[in-house]
Amino acid sequence: MSLHEREASPRLYLQLVLVAVIWGGTFIAGRQLAGGLPPLLAACLRFTIASATLLGFLALTRTPLARPASGQLLRLALLGLCGVFGYNLFFFYGLQHVGAARASLIVALNPAMIALASFLLRKEALPPLKLAGVALCLAGAGLVIVGKNPDALAGAAGGGGDLLILGCVACWVAYSVGSRGLSQALGPLQTVTWSILLGTAMLWLASWLRGDASLAALEKLDAAQWGGLLYLGALGSALAYIWYYDGIRRIGATRAGVFIALNPLSAVLLGAGLLGERLSLEMAVGGALAIAGIVLGNRAAGPGWRGLRPSRPA
Repeated sequence: MSLHEREASPRLYLQLVLVAVIWGGTFIAGRQLAGGLPPLLAACLRFTIASATLLGFLALTRTPLARPASGQLLRLALLGLCGVFGYNLFFFYGLQHVGAARASLIVALNPAMIALASFLLRKEALPPLKLAGVALCLAGAGLVIVGKNPDALAGAAGGGGDLLILGCVACWVAYSVGSRGLSQALGPLQTVTWSILLGTAMLWLASWLRGDASLAALEKLDAAQWGGLLYLGALGSALAYIWYYDGIRRIGATRAGVFIALNPLSAVLLGAGLLGERLSLEMAVGGALAIAGIVLGNRAAGPGWRGLRPSRPA
């Protein structure tokens, strides 16, 4: 039995599903901030709250912040550059040129790109069943997004905007694939805390250089917008990042990455439940395809997926 198979458990899969649900909710929380803050300042505040949440948790549990070696610190800075600073810059500025639905379709490439990068760079196995699972996830996520907005594929390519959103994909792939060794050495909590602290410092530096850091902008925020920031920071960044990194450490980037395909489904379900948005047959079929892809991709890894089924008596 491989290490991945021993590390898989029902609790781990539940955590990864909850990560997708939390990240789906970030779209709703983000709407509370729409137009209320400059995008870069909003990202600064989100990850400042995430940093405070993580440091507060370390203090409450009396867990000292690790002192990484110089080589580890450099790699943590690169994770912060990719997963926090770079991703948010590409995302927010990309959305100024392309619609959210089109951007979602591009970001839905994440599971496939993570699987490919893991295969090429980390030599993670990519058997035909796992590849088929990734393809189903990609198709399901795309169908959910198109079902929500049939015009997502209409019109000409967004040009520079499309390239910026593709930058999001590249950043998240680097963040996912590049984290595993550090997560094994330092643990998911320490890896996430350091990468977010360093990425947040980069965001504040960029915000200050652009002149976006303004107390006047903060004074205009209402209670709902502050609630959105707290959700984005404490749950969407701190907790979800830890659980996602834990999944990568225990079952690999490819198997953990396919759960990202649930993000669009959870977003539309939360939108329907909380905002009264319309559901369609395409969304239901797309969600079923995404779930089937996740099951197939993880079953392809072997007996580790059996943790989700009752064991047979000896």
